[in-house]
Amino acid sequence: MKSYGAIRQAAKRNVAGRKSRAASGESPSAATPSVPLSVRADSLLSKRVLLACLILIAATVIVYAPVRHFGFVRWDDPDYVTDNVPVARGLTWQGAGWAFTSAHAANWHPLTWLSYMLDVQLHGMNAGPQHVTNLFLHVLNTLLLFGVLYRMTAAWGRSLFVAGLFAVHPLHVESVAWISERKDVLSTLFWMLTMWAYVAYVRRPGWRRYLPVVAFFALGLMAKPMLVTLPFVLLLLDFWPLRRVELGGGAGEPGLAALRQRIPGLARLVREKLPLFVLAALSSVVTFVVQRHVGAVAGLERFPLGLRLTNALASYLGYIGKTLWPARLAAFYPLSVAIPVLQASLGALLLTAVTILAIRAGRRHGYFLVGWLWYVGTLIPVIGLVQVGRQSMADRYTYVPLIGLFLIAAWGAPELVGRWRYGGIALPAAAACVLLACAGLARAQVRNWSDSASLWQHALEVTEDNYVAHNNFGAVLLKQGKTGEALPHIVEALRIKPDFADAHNNLGMVQVQQGKLNEAIPHFIEALRIDPDFAEAQYNLGMVLVRQGKLDEAAQRFAEAVRIKPDLMEAQNNLGGVLMRQGKLDEAVQRLAEALRIKPDSVEVRNNLKRAQAARQGKDGRE
Repeated sequence: MKSYGAIRQAAKRNVAGRKSRAASGESPSAATPSVPLSVRADSLLSKRVLLACLILIAATVIVYAPVRHFGFVRWDDPDYVTDNVPVARGLTWQGAGWAFTSAHAANWHPLTWLSYMLDVQLHGMNAGPQHVTNLFLHVLNTLLLFGVLYRMTAAWGRSLFVAGLFAVHPLHVESVAWISERKDVLSTLFWMLTMWAYVAYVRRPGWRRYLPVVAFFALGLMAKPMLVTLPFVLLLLDFWPLRRVELGGGAGEPGLAALRQRIPGLARLVREKLPLFVLAALSSVVTFVVQRHVGAVAGLERFPLGLRLTNALASYLGYIGKTLWPARLAAFYPLSVAIPVLQASLGALLLTAVTILAIRAGRRHGYFLVGWLWYVGTLIPVIGLVQVGRQSMADRYTYVPLIGLFLIAAWGAPELVGRWRYGGIALPAAAACVLLACAGLARAQVRNWSDSASLWQHALEVTEDNYVAHNNFGAVLLKQGKTGEALPHIVEALRIKPDFADAHNNLGMVQVQQGKLNEAIPHFIEALRIDPDFAEAQYNLGMVLVRQGKLDEAAQRFAEAVRIKPDLMEAQNNLGGVLMRQGKLDEAVQRLAEALRIKPDSVEVRNNLKRAQAARQGKDGRE
């Protein structure tokens, strides 16, 4: 076994060789074998690596430090945390069972649910610690990304640049500053750990080193199913930078003949990853079934295939545009039914041209092919071919895919300026300027996630015809008692999208606050016509009927709300109250006891239950 000194000398000779080839005009990535993994592993202990880690930690914390004071936002946070009864109870065996069997929020991601429960167990229902957990996971992901790239390539500066962009790029703010995107940062932690384990396996193959690869990948899928593309990425890493397979042949060797010679090697690498592909397939099936079951997957009648394809092409172009110029970022980008032909055509042209260029340049510039296919491939699950939700694109979808573009920038820029006399000075300076600019823009974007009002007001400023932003901003104003200010936004949301059930429900609540009960009822009924499983609309309609003295109808609405959403405590409580007024005391006690089980600290429910139990005892005594 080589001594550490011998390993260091080998590394120095390798570096000297690369410099000599660069001076002679030969591309360092063309025929240069990768640095031995043993050299890279030892290099991870160097002072320079520790300095890079400190820089990354400091930059990330400075950008995201304000999140520790942020609250929850009206955008999935109630569904994931604040109104989620199993999560609100903290970490319990019952909650763990629910996490592994629930399709709540149209996803199966038990580890994400467990992480929320652990936060609640440790810190209660406080938003600050939840935000800090997201930030901590993002820091870990950044450090692991830097470490695994440096371990594979021994390129300190380039690995640092990629990790720096990952840490502070404004497109990643949504994944970190939004509590509901815990699944993004948590699943990516297991993505990075899978890559670490894979590099260790490649260094010294064996089933004991392969098991952690499978285990980390399985855990990642249980945090977010977007990891289904990871086996594909590992195949890309086999080509570059691990160089376990080559694309082309030697000088003068026909390309097709060279490819035929390499088919057995490629087949071996694919077979090696069969357990990972099987897990990815199972996860894809489970995810599709869950989302289809809860109605999150839109059918072709709602979003035709042509619209999906044009939106996908436009989104590939749009994500690159926002990567290069990260401005006008929003929490929601509405899907237009008429995407400009020019935009979709440019997207198709870009995809085709760059893919052809990457394949042609792949042998000499492996990072280009790997980075581009990483970007294109990892976006496929969320590009909209299977439409989930109403958005055209989302910043959070870029959390992992942008690493591919960062690789191209980090390895491509030195090659472009490598022969320039002042390139050694200009390149680090330019990289620092890019990172500082990204950090400044990200810090500004972080502030938009401070509360619901800021989030949706900003979205309205940077997008057009954003019915979700109008509706949600109106709902925030409505909750603040600003009925007059809320009304125009909710009306505008319905003008843009007349069949928006949530906006009809909110407009009904505006009418209720204004005392116009008769005018409110048609809006609740319309919301239920659009979405028959809208439990909150059933509950709100029941409340209006109670105020009108129509107890029988109100009881039916509350009962239907409970059927749709059994953990809707308010519906259970008010159904119990109506039943008590109707003299149905046994049923009333049952409903109120269930409401108290859902929210044990509710004084109102506890008092209602006591009154119902007392009334029942009095009735029994009289009988």
